Order: sequence, then C-alpha cells, then structure tokens
Amino acid sequence: MSSTTVTKEVSVGDVAARGADLSQGPDGERMALNVGPSHPTTHGVLRLIMELDGDLIAKCEPVLGYLHRGDEKIAENMTYNQFVPYTDRLDYIAPLANNVAYVLAVEKLTDIEIPERCQAIRVLVCELARISSHLLGMGVFGMDAGAWTPFMYTFTEREKLYTLFEELTGARFTTSYTRIGGVSRDVPDGWLSRVIKFCDELPKAIDEVEKLLTRNRIFLDRTEDIGVISKEDALAWGITGPNLRASGVDLDLRKDKPYCGYEQYDFDVPIGVKGDCYDRYLVRIEEIRQSIRIVRQVIDNFPGGAWYAEDAKKIFAPPKEKILSSMEELIQNFMIVTEGPQVPPGEVYFEAENPKGILGFYVYSKGGGVPYRLKIRAPSFCNLSILEEMAPGHMLSDITVILGSLDFVMGECDR
Repeated sequence: MSSTTVTKEVSVGDVAARGADLSQGPDGERMALNVGPSHPTTHGVLRLIMELDGDLIAKCEPVLGYLHRGDEKIAENMTYNQFVPYTDRLDYIAPLANNVAYVLAVEKLTDIEIPERCQAIRVLVCELARISSHLLGMGVFGMDAGAWTPFMYTFTEREKLYTLFEELTGARFTTSYTRIGGVSRDVPDGWLSRVIKFCDELPKAIDEVEKLLTRNRIFLDRTEDIGVISKEDALAWGITGPNLRASGVDLDLRKDKPYCGYEQYDFDVPIGVKGDCYDRYLVRIEEIRQSIRIVRQVIDNFPGGAWYAEDAKKIFAPPKEKILSSMEELIQNFMIVTEGPQVPPGEVYFEAENPKGILGFYVYSKGGGVPYRLKIRAPSFCNLSILEEMAPGHMLSDITVILGSLDFVMGECDR
C-alpha cells in the first residue's frame, strides 16, 4: 500500500498518480490510499483508490482492466469449439459452468435437439461447479474476517471435487468439457457413485464450517450490518446471483427461466433479508446444500442414451472409433475441426445462473463456423460496480469483509 494526503478539490486518481500533498483544504485532512492491484484483500488484480477521513472511507473507486485479454475479440477469430477453453478463464473458479453457458448460447442458434443424458450431465457439472465455487468463496471469506480454520475444511472438500473433475474431463482446473451439440466425453464407469459418496460426506464439513462461523461472535460483529445492499439498489446496479438474493430479491434463472431440464428438479432458492455481508454468507452456505439436493436427483434419475446430438452432422464431431472406421465420419470430423460447427445466421442472447451470478452471451452469426460478434455479460463486473456506492461510510477494516462477501472473480470481470 502507498498513501498520501489529499483534499476533495483534486481527483483521487490524480493525487494517487503524482503523490501530491494537499492536506490543507476545506474538508480537513484526507488520505488517498491505493489497495492493489497486487494485494490479498482484492482477490485478484483489482485496484481500489480510496479517500480516507481517518479510518472512515469517504470514497472508493474500483479500477479495472489489469486482467483484460480481449476474449470477445478473440472469439471472432476462431471456431465456436475453439473458444470453449477461453470460457474456462472467465470465472476460473467454476469453469464447467462457463462452458455450459457458452454452448447453450450457441446452440440457441441451431436447430438441434440435445439428448436428455447430455442435459443431465450439464446440470450435474454446473451444480458441482457451484459447490466448488462457494466452498472456496466461503473459506476465503472466513479468512478475510479473521478465521483460518473454515478455509481448511472447505479447501479439503474442494480438492475432492477437483479429483472428480479430473476423472470426468481430464483436467482439474481448465476443463474445456462441453462442445456445441454435446460434451467431450461420457461419464466414466463408477464416477456417479463417487459423486454420491462426495455428497454424503460434504454436509458434515459444511456443518463444521457453520459451527465455526455462523454463531461466532467475532464473525457476526465483522459481517452484520456491514456492506448492506438494499433490494432497490441491488436491482438498480444490476447485481445478480447470491448477492442479489441476499438482498431479498427472489430471482434464480434455474427456477424462473429453466434450461437444461432444471424444471425437473426440486430445490429451494435461499433468500436473504438485510442484504449485508452476513446474509451473503448464509445464502451461499444454503446454496451448497441445495446443489447437493439437485446432484442427488440428477444421479437418481440419470437417463441413458447418447451424450451428444447424433443427428447434428455438421455441428458435433463423431466419436473417435467411428472416425477411424468410416470415411463419412472422417470427412465430417475434418470439416468440423477445420471450419468449425456450421451455425446458421442470426443473433441470440442467452444467460445462465452461474455461481457468481448471471453469465450472459450475446452471439451474432453470419453463418459458418466462426461468430461475427460475441459479447459477454460478466456477473462479477456488475456486482463490483456497486462498490463505489456501498463502501463510503465504512471503516477501512470493513473493506476486506465487503470484498470477500461479494465473491467476485477478476477473470470474468475484465475478460
């Protein structure tokens, strides 16, 4: 961190840049404080330029763009399937959910029917990704509030999930699992039983985390009535996901605009009351329990059949055993790999309920295997936008807890 004194007569950004000393002003002494972009508080390459009045935050300006990679422009120069690995790098805590949201947007342009087994697999991996994301988010949030032990419980469970992801996709972190028209491979033998075993063990760990945090006097003092987002402000600033539901807004696309067969599953949507840091913690803890419910239902009613759209000849590459034994399938694979899935002209917008909030993709196609334009609606970007509104009036020590409760990821924020 670096600090220097400043008054409101000069913008915080200018003062932080040149280190001017302008303490004698009409509003008394103020201090400009840089937090980040390389600081554990910011959970990534986020820079906060704050103006302090003693220990009180008078102004907080989030500075973004340090992780900007031009993903949307990159998408215009590669085939639809080639962009799947780039979606891993958006919310890199839940890459499987990003993969699914992206392919669902592209498939909205195509006239193909996705088999039930494929839809069930996608729901399964999305809910496991939600559990993984919330486990890490709540463990780190506990550390932000001064509690180390909960992180050890949540990170241990998350490692078990990563082993399951590796068995399914071949990678722990950057999964690149989905394809336009299906998924890259079917679930391996015995994998579903191992997922059930994980779901049997996880509630015990969550109970331990709750014993350590939920009624912890220090944790309550650090989180209750801190970082309050009213229902009206949450809607006005475009907040989505657990942060929106913690403010009392009952909006979950899995219920309100179901996709991938979510309407078949019975689960509750946890809703907060105050919209403070404590409510955001409680909502995510309960979402983990609800995701376990969904995973159990998916596995109990797991359908048979194909795991990709067999009729989509110009969209989904055939399995390797067919490529090696049939000239027609070999040519089909060659065309899809070199030219990309053949998507008809049109434009669509699709959004999915990701762990961080609503992840949306706008796709504009002029036909062929490469999108003409692609735009990403990143939930972390919108969730962070309210920081400038909500941070003033809090103590400097509260900013750590506020950032942890918002549970953002800079990968999708900057794109």
